Amino acid sequence: MIRAAMQTISVLIGLVCAAFLIPGLIPLLGWMQWAVLAGCVVGIIFGAFCQRKIGLTINVAVAVVAALRLFLGGGVL
Repeated sequence: MIRAAMQTISVLIGLVCAAFLIPGLIPLLGWMQWAVLAGCVVGIIFGAFCQRKIGLTINVAVAVVAALRLFLGGGVL
């Protein structure tokens, strides 16, 4: 019961972070990626304790894209 709830929370966090990731790809909105990365870390923590790793996978994928965007933009842009 608890693990199913944690899985649902992890997937929802991943989807919300993915929704914020898209506008953050626009130039001069790179600062949004820091919030996306913070949210993904929380989603990864929730997803790590579940049997099914769907939420964990979504959060890791979004975090990788956000980190790549921050790396290419110099951390802010």
